[in-house]
Amino acid sequence: MRKPRGKPRARLLPSSDSGQPAAARPDRPRIETYGGGGFRISGVRHAGSVIVLPEATLAWALQHPAELTIESLAPVRDAEPKVDILLFGGGRSLVPVDGRLRAALREVGIVIEPMDTGAACRTYSVLVAEERRVAAALIAID
Repeated sequence: MRKPRGKPRARLLPSSDSGQPAAARPDRPRIETYGGGGFRISGVRHAGSVIVLPEATLAWALQHPAELTIESLAPVRDAEPKVDILLFGGGRSLVPVDGRLRAALREVGIVIEPMDTGAACRTYSVLVAEERRVAAALIAID
């Protein structure tokens, strides 16, 4: 009998009608799992928080939503190609984003959508499949 190994990680593998993983753009990073203190993105395990951009996945030092600033989001603000939507996964629960931060991002054409990390991962997958210009800033959860 197998022994349980702690909390299970959530798996995110949308499938097509053929049963194969769906991806509108196979070159875009794909969030496959989250939990256990990190993420599996396009087959690579990332420990800790991450920023997922259209062209890359970056380690992110942020550990708590209160640390969120325009400077901590510089990789998103300065990304090429530009993104229109930033999904902020603030951990286990929804954490509101400061109005000044919203305004600063809006000035450069980015709308930030706060949600819990799991919802942000799932929403990212849907928006990528729709070929939207989206990024995700995700705080890791156990």
